[in-house]
Amino acid sequence: MQIEAYFQQFRRLIDNCSILHSSNVTYDKRGTHEGFIRGIFYFVDDSVLHLREFVDVETEIDRLMYVYHYMDAANSLIFRYDNTGHHKKLNLSTYPHHKHIGSDGSVIAANAPSLAEVLSEIEGIVRLPAL
Repeated sequence: MQIEAYFQQFRRLIDNCSILHSSNVTYDKRGTHEGFIRGIFYFVDDSVLHLREFVDVETEIDRLMYVYHYMDAANSLIFRYDNTGHHKKLNLSTYPHHKHIGSDGSVIAANAPSLAEVLSEIEGIVRLPAL
């Protein structure tokens, strides 16, 4: 796959997200198959997702680096997925992949999610504003 095709898939996910109010995403092509994506998504309940992905899509989608940091309207952490190697001592079965839950510092094993999976998880959390 070419990186442009991956960027297009990413854009389609954003365009089809019904709970998204607005977003600001930058796409940086780093080679034929590599790219860096940085974005911030604002949801209808004023929660926010900050994300970064460095991805290689030559033979499969390989997120070499990723962070999906989701906060509520008061800027309190709801969850963050990342693959930074800072929790080795926890002996997580999915190391370096893990998930931070809430603001209390809880960290659990978690496989690397796709943007589609993260958005689906957020859809289960977001409460639509009353009309």
